[in-house]
Amino acid sequence: MTMPRRQALLLLGTAMAGLSRAGSAWAVGASGAKATAFAFDKPAGGTLPLTEFAGKPILVVNTATACGYAGQLTGLQALWTRFQDRGLTVLGVPSPDFGNQEPLDGAAIVEAARKNHGVTFPMTAKTRVRMPNAHPFYQWAAAEKPGETPRWNFHKYLVARDGTLAAAFATQVEPTDPRVISAIAAELDKAAG
Repeated sequence: MTMPRRQALLLLGTAMAGLSRAGSAWAVGASGAKATAFAFDKPAGGTLPLTEFAGKPILVVNTATACGYAGQLTGLQALWTRFQDRGLTVLGVPSPDFGNQEPLDGAAIVEAARKNHGVTFPMTAKTRVRMPNAHPFYQWAAAEKPGETPRWNFHKYLVARDGTLAAAFATQVEPTDPRVISAIAAELDKAAG
């Protein structure tokens, strides 16, 4: 039985789009890109390029204000307070990807994080972090550290001063865990390049 031409073209287009997405994720990882090649949308509009933090370690965390782990926002704020003067940036990336536990949008997310957890570190607009529709930063991180991708809210990526991916920490690892603090301190102790 022959397939009508229109169906064949649709199937071919779908296959090509899938290859293109897979290829772009692979190319991001294979190209030697650094974290500073990416930008996120800001909650109130505009973009937040990671080049603003070039030469500094960045802890990138996918957050959700209605998650059972939302208390980690307080720990992230403690890291920010403790290490920001030494150059650390904590970046909250609200995501609806896991149980839609980020029901808010834009400035309402930032306000809830500030009001309930004292957050003053930068936050992005709501962002997809889960493959295959993940933000390009998360596609790059998945290529850099396969198997260490977000499986739930509050997955943590530590970007080194040189823009490479230094470490990844699962949801269950608290921001104030000695492993996180040691990794951050090691990056802060490296000379800015």
